[in-house]
Amino acid sequence: MYFLLLSLSIFGQQGRIVSEIDSSGSPELVLIQELTVKAPVDSVWKAYTNKEGWESWAVPLAEIDLKVGGYIKTNYNEQGVIGDSTTIVTHIVNYVPERLITLQAEISGNFPEFMRDDARDFYNVVYFDELENGHTNIKSFGIGYKKNPKYLSLMNYFIPANEKTLMNLIYYLEDQ
Repeated sequence: MYFLLLSLSIFGQQGRIVSEIDSSGSPELVLIQELTVKAPVDSVWKAYTNKEGWESWAVPLAEIDLKVGGYIKTNYNEQGVIGDSTTIVTHIVNYVPERLITLQAEISGNFPEFMRDDARDFYNVVYFDELENGHTNIKSFGIGYKKNPKYLSLMNYFIPANEKTLMNLIYYLEDQ
């Protein structure tokens, strides 16, 4: 029954974000989220790759070491500190400045238990495409989710949560 959802496209918050779960070319689910922001690519890149950027739209606490093999450490807990048990560590696998970044999250105790066995499979590849009008198209691919009801249920959480965060990015960049 859950396979009926695999080609689902969802127009997110105010029609600005398109979310899609795709499995057509893979034995896994791919969460694709796309949006265009009215800001130049260098501003969008900075929002994704430096502490001030992350703390302006995504999380209250961030620490970034932008290099291959580096990391983005974030914490949604305003009272927390980077490094405590609520810190999310995302490794930077590779990047091309202002074009692409590939990330791999550490699956800690804060994630559902069923994800721990699959931790090595999870990647997020984010493309940044500067448009002629000075806007930037962002396309994110969440890779490694399995085709089963647990992961489809997880998508029901990730999609609106990610869309809310991406709307924060839009507000941050377009209100500067």
